[in-house]
Amino acid sequence: MSTTIRDVAKKANVSTATVSLVINNHKRISPATRAKVLSAIKTLDYHPSRSARGLVSNRTGNIGFILREDHFSKSEPFYTKVFLGTEFEAREHEFYVLLTTVSPEFHKGEVLPRFVLERNVDGIIIAGKVPQELTGRLSEYKLPLVFADYYPPEGKYSMVLIDNIAGGTDATTHLIQRNHRNIAFVGGDIEHPSILERLQGYKIALEKANIPVRNEWIITDAVSTNTESGYLSAKHLFDRNPGVTAVFCCNDAMGIGVIKYLKEKGLRVPQDISVIGFDDVEM
Repeated sequence: MSTTIRDVAKKANVSTATVSLVINNHKRISPATRAKVLSAIKTLDYHPSRSARGLVSNRTGNIGFILREDHFSKSEPFYTKVFLGTEFEAREHEFYVLLTTVSPEFHKGEVLPRFVLERNVDGIIIAGKVPQELTGRLSEYKLPLVFADYYPPEGKYSMVLIDNIAGGTDATTHLIQRNHRNIAFVGGDIEHPSILERLQGYKIALEKANIPVRNEWIITDAVSTNTESGYLSAKHLFDRNPGVTAVFCCNDAMGIGVIKYLKEKGLRVPQDISVIGFDDVEM
């Protein structure tokens, strides 16, 4: 059996609370008591748990990570990469990440994640767009909230965002510099700020190059931004607009779906149709 905080307390002839104070480097412990406890820890090869540290610090050592169910899939890998990045960074600082998913249609009265109800986290990261109802409910618990790749329409929160407008402009400009003028945009839910901003960047680049913006070349009716949605959007686009020579996709998952459709039609990428994505995920 592994050594417990009680074993250390018994060995040092002190209380478990005193051991916890030493572990957390509390100033109220005398040098003699500290030395005695540290000696017991070394002798027993004790590795303090987060719960032991938390007795004094009132911290759990856990970070909650909330993701919509439809964003956690092989066909839409971006948020998986966001989670892994969170996990790697948290590990460097000796934190654990507790992952949970929520329904895209989170309704009033729906049960919140257990780690929220039990206050078993020191803060929460929310990746991607989530229902406003969920955001409001989480705010009631007064836990630090950080949004990644999304900013709620109401309230003031910490956010980690990228410059989607500049990225969309750069992607479209890249296609223009390769002599394309018939450039389409394929996106998903236009209500997602990231997609809307990338579309804005697309339009900015076209306008700078004096290329007319054609609404029929802008496909934003997909519910999701996964590979299947990219495939269906490409079918919608090219069935009606055979003159398109390049496509800017709002993310790489949709780009993969577009390429799949083009290959099935016997078209070569990039020789016949150029495709550019956004996110830099592995193909």
